[in-house]
Amino acid sequence: MDIVIAAEKPSIAGILSDYLRHKVRPQEIEVHANPDETGSFLVNWQLNHYILSPSGDLELRAIRQS
Repeated sequence: MDIVIAAEKPSIAGILSDYLRHKVRPQEIEVHANPDETGSFLVNWQLNHYILSPSGDLELRAIRQS
């Protein structure tokens, strides 16, 4: 059985717009499943990376340096 995780970009763009207080269009973002947490998504917008948790919380993801 294959499990498919789908994210609705318009909904996520709306959450990001509210968080940033700036209009973000669905075409401007990239959304990927977050392998670290089921039901969570990685959201890329411009040069910033965000994590959207299953509870709907959105936070800026700091870039890790190795």
